[in-house]
Formats: sequence, C-alpha cells, structure tokens
Amino acid sequence: MAKAQDSAGELIAERYRLLEVALREEGRTVWHGEDTAFGRPVVLTRSRVAEHRGEKPREPAADRILRAAEILGPACPGQVAAVLDVVEGSDFVWTVTERPPGVPLTELLLLGPVDPVRAAGLGLGVLDVLTAAHREGLPHGELGPSQVWADEQGTVTVTGFGLAAAGDATRVTAPSYASPEQARREGGAPAADLWALGAMMYALVEGRPAVRDRGEPEATLKAVDRLPVRAPRNAGPLAPAILGLLRWDPVERVPEAVVREALTRILRQNLEETTPLEPLPDLLDPAGDVRDAGVDEGRPGRTREGRPVSRPVLLGGALAVTVVAVGVFASMGGLPGGGNASASGSAPSRAAASTPSADPTAAGAQPGPTPTASSKPSSSPSPSPSPSGSATVPAGFSLYRAPQGFAVALPQGWKPVETQSSDDLAYRVTFGASGDPRTLAVTYSTQLGPDPVAVWSALEPSLRAVSTDYQRVGDIQPVTYRGLKGADMEWYSVSAGVRVRTFGRGFLIGDHRGFSLRWTTPAADWDTTANRKALKTFLNSFRPTSK
Repeated sequence: MAKAQDSAGELIAERYRLLEVALREEGRTVWHGEDTAFGRPVVLTRSRVAEHRGEKPREPAADRILRAAEILGPACPGQVAAVLDVVEGSDFVWTVTERPPGVPLTELLLLGPVDPVRAAGLGLGVLDVLTAAHREGLPHGELGPSQVWADEQGTVTVTGFGLAAAGDATRVTAPSYASPEQARREGGAPAADLWALGAMMYALVEGRPAVRDRGEPEATLKAVDRLPVRAPRNAGPLAPAILGLLRWDPVERVPEAVVREALTRILRQNLEETTPLEPLPDLLDPAGDVRDAGVDEGRPGRTREGRPVSRPVLLGGALAVTVVAVGVFASMGGLPGGGNASASGSAPSRAAASTPSADPTAAGAQPGPTPTASSKPSSSPSPSPSPSGSATVPAGFSLYRAPQGFAVALPQGWKPVETQSSDDLAYRVTFGASGDPRTLAVTYSTQLGPDPVAVWSALEPSLRAVSTDYQRVGDIQPVTYRGLKGADMEWYSVSAGVRVRTFGRGFLIGDHRGFSLRWTTPAADWDTTANRKALKTFLNSFRPTSK
C-alpha cells in the first residue's frame, strides 16, 4: 500500500535515494534524488494513476512510460527527459529520469511574468516536442509547467509522456492546465496538449494561470470548463497565439503549424528589431588598438565586469542535417541538392582555401576552391561607408548590405568572392579580398535541427574526415543569443600547407532556419590586433535585414 508521505533519505526500489522535494502539486510530487548504483543525480516523480475505466485490462503504467520514452528519445533528441526506470504501485507510479537542465517552469513562474519573446521561445521549444510526439501518436495528456524544464540558454526538456493511460484518460495532475474537454472527462487528445501549451504561455506572460486553482481539483476543473478566459494584458504580439490555443472547442483551436509560424515570427521580428549595429568605439583605444570588451581573446563571448556580453553563436549550415552529403559536396565544390555557385571578382589568395565540407559552416569546413562559374562581376552591391558622423562602424570598415537579407561591416576593399545557393533557399556568401588570406563566410540555413550542439556533434566526424590535421579548440558550447538557441565551435586545420584557425558563431531564428558566421585566418596571425578588431567588428555589426 502506498504511503501518504515519502521522506528524504528513503530508497525507492532499494536504489534511488530521495534527497529534496523539487515541487508538489495536485497528483504529483517531484524529488531531486540520487541513483546509488552509479552515484548520478536523478529526478524521481511520484504521480497518481488515473482510475481505470472500461472493460479492457489497463496497460501497466511502466510499459506505457517506457514505450513512450523509447519512441520519443530518437524523435526528440535532448528534448524529452531520458527515462531510467519506472516503479509502479497500485495507484501511483515512480518515474526515474535523468535530471534535465535548468528548472521546472513552476519555479520560473514564482519569479513573476516573463516578456512575450522569452515566452514565445519557450513555447516553441515545447511545440517542437509536441509536434514530434503527436506525429508518433503519443499525446501527452498531463502537460503543465511542472512537466517542462528550461535553462538560462532556453533549452526546453519535457517530461511525463506515457502517464496518461489513453486518449480518453481522466486528467490527474495540474487541473489549472487541463483543457475543457479534459475537465468534462472527454479525453486528452493532441488538442488538449495545445490548450495546455496556450495555458502555460498565458501563465508565463501574466504571472498567473488563465484559470486559478480553486483548491479542490473538481472545483478547478469546473472553472476550466465553464468560465471564459480573460484576454492576457501583457502578452503583446503573443496574445493571438495564446487566445487561439485557448478556444473552448478543440475543433476551433489553431493548428500546430499556425502556432509555429506565429511564434517563429515573434522571435524573428524581435531579432530584426533588437539587433542594431552596436557602437564599436569602446572596443578601440585612442590609438586604434583593441580594448578588452569582455570577450576573452581565446574564446569570445565571456563577460565584462560581471555582465554577460551578447554574442551570436555558431550553428549548422545549409545542409547541417545531411551528413551523407560530404562526398557529394566535396567532389562538386558546391552546395548539395543542385545548388549554384558564383564567384565575384578575383578570389583572394588565402591560406584557408582548400577542402570544403558537407556543411560549409556548421561542420566548419575551410573555405574551398572557387567553383567554376561565370567570371562576370557580381550584381550584388558593394560595401558602402556608413553615414557621415555614424559611430557604428570603425575606421577602415564599411557596412555591406547583402541582397540576400543581412548586413555586416567589412574591411575596406572586401567584397563577396564566392556565393553558393541550394534548392532549399539556403545560401553561403564568402567575403574576402585579393591578397588577403582571411575569409568571412555568412550562411543562411533552412534545415537545422533543434539542438545546435547535437548538430555539431553529429557532423564533427565528417569534418575530421575531410580536413587535414583537424583539431577542435575546447568544447562545443551551447549558448543563447537574444533568447535564441545556438552553439559555438573553434578548430584548427591545415589548408594548402598552412595551419588555419576557424571560429564560427550563429543563431536559430525559428522554423529550422538560422544564420551563421565563420571567420578563418592563418593560425599564426589569429591574435594580431587587426584580426581581433575584424572579428569583433563582424560580431557586433552583423544583423538580418529585409531583402
């Protein structure tokens, strides 16, 4: 028989020690714990099992939970908590998972409302998981803030799949986030998950649930079913998506694709509106040398005086999900998938020009030989000086506005030396100058996975295979840029007999799309004042623009 109260220090299944309660809510208690067999931290969740209805025997909860984990692990890598064990009782079940990064959204809600852009980013992360789960025929059915973990980098991890016995199971946890049809005991199909998503985003921007807890589950469920939802006051551009998800009739709720487009648009517009060309004079002293702007010379993106420094982050390139394209791309010298390439002007005589990779940015390929193409001058606009009196671009640089949809400050005399595109609208523009061994590559990608670190990890073997003397510098680092997910990477290789060093940064803008920058120089010149100034200028000046 189940005990009314578990206690710290108790062993579950003679193996998992309860350490500290992370949260308690209706129908669920979450503990931080330890796997004594391996000495690793775990999370143990004790959930009440819904009363079984129907004549058919109920599938054991352990079987459901483990089956869901087996399916969703590959479908949502890094986004669904890995289930280590399940211990089932008569009316409850313990689920043991790896500890997700960050904290449950219940803790975030205790700190008060968050801005709509951050809520949109978290909502998009949850939607990614729900979309994959629904595609596999696995609605969640118990989704609420305690089932969603998030860290400071915006990484979202969802737990609790498989707890609901079936699509028509009675909801047993977090009644404030139940859908009206769940409140009426009519089931928990995918539409109920979408309601829960809307309810969570509502709570994030308002600081309270759309339906307040009434103290007793039945009273709360009755309020969910009968009371209208008040329009959120603090949702801003997120309000239409929230209200579209919180429609009483599940048939009228906006579909997942529409929600995704709305959330993506909010993140993209925020990026375009809040990524101005940042003033750079504070990076230079009166003599024109680079000051320490809080970016460690060996690893850009640290802090200055304890304050975080905004930084774009490296991301996968145009075909980051297609590892098998390495050979095709390397042999063709262009983007896979029937991509086109053009060379504008004379290619620079750079030490970095040698072997391309499957993904010219994400996999960190060194700039490759200029593909055979028309020698006619490019019709792309050349760099233009910033307006008179502007302090946004330092001396010796000009602002280049690319017709593809971005702007970046370039050294005087630099221009596009190679442009590549593919059928999926991805492109790469490489900049340089004749006689200059350095290059900057800007890539727009349309087929990026949801976890930038995983993209890098999957592609690194291919990068090593096509590079000479490849050596990564440090770890692949997950980072956040203006609320968007990304990852950085640096590496050495040898190109045309010269050892070069590459640093890449990029960021996701939603819907599997993102930008990335790749800066390659001879390794011996990496720390020169000119190179450090150029890199910081690129990172501070780059921004997406309207075409």
